[in-house]
Amino acid sequence: MVVTISQAGSGTGAALLSNVTWETLEKLDADLAKTGAHLTYLDGCLEIMSPFYEAHEEPKKTLSQLLEIYMRMKDIRFYGRGSTTIGMKELGARKEPDESYCLGTRKSIPDLAIEVTVTSGGIDTLEIYRRVGVQEVWFWEDSVISVYCLRPTGYELVSNSELLPELDLRSIEFYSRMADQYDALNAFMRSLK
Repeated sequence: MVVTISQAGSGTGAALLSNVTWETLEKLDADLAKTGAHLTYLDGCLEIMSPFYEAHEEPKKTLSQLLEIYMRMKDIRFYGRGSTTIGMKELGARKEPDESYCLGTRKSIPDLAIEVTVTSGGIDTLEIYRRVGVQEVWFWEDSVISVYCLRPTGYELVSNSELLPELDLRSIEFYSRMADQYDALNAFMRSLK
């Protein structure tokens, strides 16, 4: 087996490997289990991302808490799945979303996956989610949310969430940019009353 390593982005702590079998992926997953590394796999390409840092984790947590406040205040039943690994060998795809949710009922595949992007490059995340069947994917980058909805031909960039059509995404972006997370969450909650 030939494995080549390249940087997925400058200073990101990510490595992109090619020609990786599913069996090698599973072995690496077991070997790296206690390191906090995140593995993304698509058709023999494996991206290994080192444990996330503040520029990723804080916005991810703020965004997920804002979304959860909204769903609770609007009585929308949801089940947080966090970064539970989705995908399988038969699909040739596997991913750990930054956050994910099932709406209405618990399901094996989340309805909504959220990706907080602080670097570019790497594996086509939307292709993984398409194969798995995630209905909606949000990318948060530079405090802007881009929403992609699954169609028969692939994902389509849309202006609003179709799973949460009444949610004002610009409001979520605004509160996610506030300097203090605690104040942002409280201010958002007040705005919904």
